[in-house]
Amino acid sequence: MGYGLILAKPKPELIQLGVLRLRKFDNHHQKLQQIFETTQRIIREYKPTACAIEAPFYGKNVQSMLKLGRAQGTAIAAAMSAGVLVTEYSPKKIKVAVTGNGNASKEQVAGMLCHILKDKSLKEKIPLDATDGLAAAICHFYQLNKPTTAGSSAKNWNEFIKQNPSKVVKR
Repeated sequence: MGYGLILAKPKPELIQLGVLRLRKFDNHHQKLQQIFETTQRIIREYKPTACAIEAPFYGKNVQSMLKLGRAQGTAIAAAMSAGVLVTEYSPKKIKVAVTGNGNASKEQVAGMLCHILKDKSLKEKIPLDATDGLAAAICHFYQLNKPTTAGSSAKNWNEFIKQNPSKVVKR
């Protein structure tokens, strides 16, 4: 299970990321217990105000899908028991938010996360299993910080720019 924590300032800043390794546990229930306890520990330590999680997706292997659903449910329960708001995003929505491509590979997602967080050295440090968690956090950040067009009657970008010249950044 990968996780990533960001500080939501005007631009996202990386706080922590990592992977919970569960292979050492033979029993599925022990794995679920580790997910619950680790999620609770992370919440106690970093005190997040929100939790973004990748929603379950349909897979070819039903047993794997059931195990993944249990694991996700356990992480959700741990967050909710600590009073942390949980939002789920589809894998495709997360990839689109980070890369612009819903079919992006884990490597492409990792590369864009390095670019978004302005840390080129992150690419060597980022375990690909952690990119899913960090990408979900970035997706949530973008969803909460969407530019609004309330009150705008613009039908295209040119009209929007004419109506909102203060929103244009010239470089």
